[in-house]
Amino acid sequence: MTALPVLHIDAHMLVIDKPAGLAVHAGPKTPRSLDDRLGELAFGFRRLPQPAHRLDRDTSGCLVLARHPKAAKRLGQLFAAGAVAKTYLAVLDGIPAEPEGRIAAPLAKVSSAEAGWRMVVGEGGKPAATRWRLLAAHGGQALVAFFPETGRTHQIRVHAAHALAPIAGDPVYGGGKGPMRLHSAGLVIPYREDAPVSVSAALPADWPLWAREAAANEKGPPFRATPSA
Repeated sequence: MTALPVLHIDAHMLVIDKPAGLAVHAGPKTPRSLDDRLGELAFGFRRLPQPAHRLDRDTSGCLVLARHPKAAKRLGQLFAAGAVAKTYLAVLDGIPAEPEGRIAAPLAKVSSAEAGWRMVVGEGGKPAATRWRLLAAHGGQALVAFFPETGRTHQIRVHAAHALAPIAGDPVYGGGKGPMRLHSAGLVIPYREDAPVSVSAALPADWPLWAREAAANEKGPPFRATPSA
């Protein structure tokens, strides 16, 4: 079993590069999860670290874990307040008409016995907003950086499909052919306001070469995460 890559570690938190396919928590359809591997991430602490937020099973990249209860409370407050700046990268099955923009569309959860649950854009939903920027296009697909201002379930996946194009490989909101191409590429965590932790994770090696090259060549803002207003 391959060790989970650690991108950052200190006395309060650690950030791992979560592989796609690994669920953060166990569930009816995900009996194997990160819960089974927390012992690998104790690094001398008696308490096992605990995830401070969630990533979808098929989303890769930066995942924060708290190393003690006070850190769990502090990190939970930061994520809930939108103080943690997030940058995601995604390959879309289509090319946006504009170079950048902002999607403001409320999200609500719906479910049925036949199709299960999913998130939809609807007037009765919770407010949700996502900034985005086109980084590259190739063969009818696009590499887009997303900067969520809120943290709703499946927010980027639904906003992309609603306003731009579905994320490649998305089994719920897209065609579902092949692995889903959504990656948590960067976080800025103001655990201490005077010394925020900035972490980034490169695109996985199984992503298309053109996307990996475009991401590697992108240096300046707004690619890096910045706190939402």
